[in-house]
Amino acid sequence: MESMQGTPRGNRLHIGIFGRTNSGKSSLLNALIRQDFAVVSEYAGTTTDPVFKSMEIHGIGPVTFIDTAGFSDTTALGKARAEKTEDALQKTDVAVVVFAPENRADGFAAEKEWMEKLRSRKTPAVPVLNKTDAVSCVPELLEAAARAAGEMPVAVSALQGTGIPEILTQIRRKIPEDSGAGFLTAGLCSPGDAVLLVMPQDIQAPKGRLILPQVQVIRELLDRGCIIHCCTPDVLTRTLDTLAEPPALIITDSQVFKTVYDKKPEASRLTSFSVLLAAEKGNISRFAEGADGIGRLRGDSKVLIAEACAHAPLTEDIGREKIPAMLRQFLNRKYPGEGDRLQIEVVSGTDFPEDLSPYSLVIHCGACMFNRAYVLARQEAAAEAGVPMTNYGITIAWLNGILDKVTLPQKK
Repeated sequence: MESMQGTPRGNRLHIGIFGRTNSGKSSLLNALIRQDFAVVSEYAGTTTDPVFKSMEIHGIGPVTFIDTAGFSDTTALGKARAEKTEDALQKTDVAVVVFAPENRADGFAAEKEWMEKLRSRKTPAVPVLNKTDAVSCVPELLEAAARAAGEMPVAVSALQGTGIPEILTQIRRKIPEDSGAGFLTAGLCSPGDAVLLVMPQDIQAPKGRLILPQVQVIRELLDRGCIIHCCTPDVLTRTLDTLAEPPALIITDSQVFKTVYDKKPEASRLTSFSVLLAAEKGNISRFAEGADGIGRLRGDSKVLIAEACAHAPLTEDIGREKIPAMLRQFLNRKYPGEGDRLQIEVVSGTDFPEDLSPYSLVIHCGACMFNRAYVLARQEAAAEAGVPMTNYGITIAWLNGILDKVTLPQKK
């Protein structure tokens, strides 16, 4: 479990380690983090499910390493492990592809295939030649690996720790420009601005603390030198009355979007925590455009609602109850009786259908627990399937007829 004081995994750079079984991926991870974290064995296929390790790296910042199962696993569980590795790939911001001397016989064919796959996904990769301590023909092996990788690999001995600083240097050079957390409120407020946060404390709010998006926004506004005011919806009017001038920005929980819009001063810009996350975690333009798919729904349509958190359903759950109810009400007003026939499927965590073609619309949560690469991969999958995809906050704003009144963060 991650510490409440640490950087959330969703805001960390994800570095995936890929390679054939027994190529030394786990040993390399241990060398990178300087501790025996991943299980190392001489037997192929020791790593089954991806292993995640979060830490801070000087010059890079907060990262999460992902140690994956081998991509040439021929064991009985090989197919299942390959699927887990593909899922880890979707979360990866920078990949480390491990070449091992014993795989030179086929010209590093599997490694070459993975390097090409990473390029096609526009995922930067650092090729490394491991186990250089065990062979004498390192220059020849490097040349052979370079032909397969399309660039010169870093020579490494995970056991002796040589080459590790160069791997980190290469990772640092290849970090995607848009992978950092950046500012959630980019372009929405300036130092010295008053910002009002409207935060319902309902059954979904954890007892004694705030939910993660609220914590992140408060911390960011403090860092930016803004003046922060907080209230619940029931005291919104009184809170506004106590202010000498209207807040420059109001950030609300999406569930009370319409209530806050009706009460907000004309001079105050309005957005929501979920909308901020739509820009932070994914492509905000695609999410906004995807909302048009709501208007094309019919009674025989099928909607997929995707939650990042795997939790037991709660009363008045936004994804399982509130948004479905709003969609049905919208359809029933437009086409009487059709809203009752609307099919809605909810998935959570890493469960996400490979085939999105049966769906007319995908609605995603704010994805505060996912990293940007993973959400972008889901958006790309929806785009390839020709299925519009939007998020909770944008959906609620659209259904309330105020999406054009909501201020969207600047695009990354």
